[in-house]
Amino acid sequence: MPTPIAEIATEYDVVIMGGGPAGSTLAAILCRESDLRVAVIDREVFPREHIGESGAHPLVPVLQASGALEKVLASQCWIQKYGGIYQWDNDRPFVSFFEHADYLVDGIYRWSIHVNREEFDTVLLDHAEDSGAHVFQGVRITKFFPGDGYTTVVLEDGTELRAGYFVDASGRANSVAARGSQRDKQWLSEYRNVAVWSHFRNCIPAQHAAGEWNMFRENNLSPIYAVAFEHGWVWYIPTPRLIDGVRENVWSIGIVTNPDSLARVDLRDPEIFRKTIHSIPVLRDLIVDAEPIRPEMLTATNYSRISDHFGSFDERWLAVGDASYFVDPLFSSGMSFAVTQAWAAALVLRKSFDASVDEQTKRDLWRDYDVEWRGMAETWALSIDQWYHEISRTHPDSMYWQGQKRGTALGNATEGTFQALLNTALVPDLLNVMTNGTRDPRDLATEGPYLTALTAADAVELGADDWISLAPQTRIRSGLGADMPGFKGMSPPFEVPQEVRDGLGRYWLDPIANADSAPEPLADAVPCHRFYSSEDSEIEVRCLERDGGQELWAALSNGPVRWAELAPTLSVLQGRALKRLLRAGLVINDTNAQPDNPVGDAEIGAGLGQGGEQG
Repeated sequence: MPTPIAEIATEYDVVIMGGGPAGSTLAAILCRESDLRVAVIDREVFPREHIGESGAHPLVPVLQASGALEKVLASQCWIQKYGGIYQWDNDRPFVSFFEHADYLVDGIYRWSIHVNREEFDTVLLDHAEDSGAHVFQGVRITKFFPGDGYTTVVLEDGTELRAGYFVDASGRANSVAARGSQRDKQWLSEYRNVAVWSHFRNCIPAQHAAGEWNMFRENNLSPIYAVAFEHGWVWYIPTPRLIDGVRENVWSIGIVTNPDSLARVDLRDPEIFRKTIHSIPVLRDLIVDAEPIRPEMLTATNYSRISDHFGSFDERWLAVGDASYFVDPLFSSGMSFAVTQAWAAALVLRKSFDASVDEQTKRDLWRDYDVEWRGMAETWALSIDQWYHEISRTHPDSMYWQGQKRGTALGNATEGTFQALLNTALVPDLLNVMTNGTRDPRDLATEGPYLTALTAADAVELGADDWISLAPQTRIRSGLGADMPGFKGMSPPFEVPQEVRDGLGRYWLDPIANADSAPEPLADAVPCHRFYSSEDSEIEVRCLERDGGQELWAALSNGPVRWAELAPTLSVLQGRALKRLLRAGLVINDTNAQPDNPVGDAEIGAGLGQGGEQG
């Protein structure tokens, strides 16, 4: 039932619009880690139907950190998930566990969950309320106004609430935006995909599919199954649901296609949909006796879009989850990224209320949230679009797949995207799937969106006799930063001590009992150094302590350094930091310092590292 508006107080520290996984997780963490007064307001009444029923494994550590994992696991809304079966061509399917390379070393399964979103989301929202949040359902927020030291949130009946900060966690259709800072979302990708789906009973679990390739069968380990066909690709996800009061496992079967393909073959027609999925090898063997639980098909657009900004310190608002960005569901990343982003937002908000934290540090943390998460979103979209490009190579006769070669809307990419490309690596699981297990970036199409963008970002080549120096306007300051995106429980894309890797393995044996075995990057702010321009406040490169920024500054602060002498002294992370500094113009190739301007032909050495290599 809707919550009576009369129960809503007139003032809160934080008002969160939206009670989905992002909003509920943010509220729970804030209430558990502070004494802030938090309200969650959702226009719908839970439970409600929602797309996005399978999560990647970063979901689990955030549920554990928020205290919700025990409640989720105690419910009947989930099925454990261990990886994926991906069938992109006519050859045998490719199979992969989560963090497959780590599994091959330690034999420990990383895992996530398939869920019934109606029940799962309700568990999270109830947990936020149990944690101390004031939760209001069936109440609509219509306006938001930034003020001087506070914000005003307006409800549909005209009621005004005063809040320290406003958080938009309302999903893709969000319409309440910060004036002057937030415009309509921009395209992340040129793909204009549409999802058509329903739920079916009497299906066979994907781990029971015939074939010696199916490594999930022996121990009955549930994967997601995804298969490409002429007009797009199909997801196949088990989910426990209550149907007519009886609990049973059904399968969410959805087709991702585009409007052009729908015009040729109307997959929204239940009979056409049925015939289509029954024509696909392997899948058809799993759905011989499948029956839909409803007569109609469900549809949703999943256009990849992104907001101009993810927050504003001065206007006192943040966006989390789909309200900030959303990408194609090809790797089931949406829900996992949304709750991780909520954890990051909780850190920023907690520090914003902390009187012991100076204003510059607060502004730095807000910048980290905006810049680092936007860079994460755009580079992830590039990765997904690269995957689409790889699939298109195996479907030369498909109008749908050949149309996917349009790729990412790089014209909307920010400079932060190029910085992010230089600061990280392709996610190992994605690289593993895209290369059919070789995990070698050289097996990817160089004209694909990710590698095209990486080439554009990594345009500087240094010769052995080149001299580099700090630009005249470059300054450095020490302070605190937020280690974003800060995934817990995942192997980082850089070298860590063996005891840390051992701890990561132990964590996945029991994330609740072994919660302390894995580092929590978003538990608190961390030391960092920031290189910045004295002439342009928008130009900044952040180096966390592990990046060795202070040492880079010391190496360059006494004048130009010959590249052949500097390169061997750099760690991989320092090399990545230097690339970002070169990209930002804070470090320059100082040709005037070169004696007689010699020209070297040696390319960047191992110390500088490559954006696409694995840590």
